[in-house]
Amino acid sequence: MTSLASTLAHRAARLHRPLLIVTAALLVIGVVGLGGLLLDDRELLGLPIWAKTVKFGFSFGLYAATLAWMIGLLTRARRWGWWLGSVVAAGLACDIVLMVVQMIIRGRRLHFNHADETDRMIHNLLATGTYAAFVATAIVALLLSFQRLPDVSQAAAVRAGLLVTLAGLGMGTLMFSPTPEQQAALDTGTRPGVVGSHGVGVPDDGAGLPILGWSTEGGDLRVAHFAGLHALQLLPLLAVALLLLSRRYAGLRSPYVRRDLVRVAASAQLALVALLTWQALRGQSVIHPDLWTLLTAGAIAGSAATGCVLALRRRRAATEPEPVTVTTSGNI
Repeated sequence: MTSLASTLAHRAARLHRPLLIVTAALLVIGVVGLGGLLLDDRELLGLPIWAKTVKFGFSFGLYAATLAWMIGLLTRARRWGWWLGSVVAAGLACDIVLMVVQMIIRGRRLHFNHADETDRMIHNLLATGTYAAFVATAIVALLLSFQRLPDVSQAAAVRAGLLVTLAGLGMGTLMFSPTPEQQAALDTGTRPGVVGSHGVGVPDDGAGLPILGWSTEGGDLRVAHFAGLHALQLLPLLAVALLLLSRRYAGLRSPYVRRDLVRVAASAQLALVALLTWQALRGQSVIHPDLWTLLTAGAIAGSAATGCVLALRRRRAATEPEPVTVTTSGNI
């Protein structure tokens, strides 16, 4: 019992504390936002004014908590990891504070807002925090790729999770590009009040899914952004689930089998991010896929299923003993 307590205390001490503090603050804001949904009937861009606060509070909270754990896995360049984690913590804290100030207090649009000087300042600060967190996370991913982690399936999950998450974060940068209409205004020297958009071919205040707000009428880049961002949690959780299942299923007892399955899942999720981005850029709603989108999704699912089967069979074949051939002599 003492040994277990000591191990847990040691692991807790390795967690990145600034990120944990930000995690707690974000989760509190998410809970407060839930109360706001019930008590505040204001709307912004067709959604409850607290909806984005709830989404980002819980989403950023999960992101920060997972990154705090991953930085704790560093055995080399730990000081670098601490500073990079602090940059991410500061960026996330900056973003959520600006969100509360701009949306809840000022009652104004948060993203892409260039309507007046204050709106532009908040937008620029928001973009700075986001890009700083993106770059810092990318460097953490690079550092972890050179670490020796105790379990190969965990190592694959951590590295692949960071890679797919970076892809999802990268998709977010597409939203900051001006739409054709906004670009035409900029070309004439006019400064539009909004530069950038979540939607493709549709306005941001059009019909959308409840709470999430993803467009039901056209393309929406937030879908791919969301699908990639949470690989940071999903792939490590998959590695843990496979480890627990290995106690019951012999085929999963090899860490290399679990590693290969995690890699298959990571490849499928990365392909899904690419598919959702392609779908959005064609101005197609996530809930109204066309034939090409469905065929591509089917190909991704089929490839993933095939990869899982091959991973299990390849390792089983490698561990099965070779048959013993008995030869007999003609002379007895």
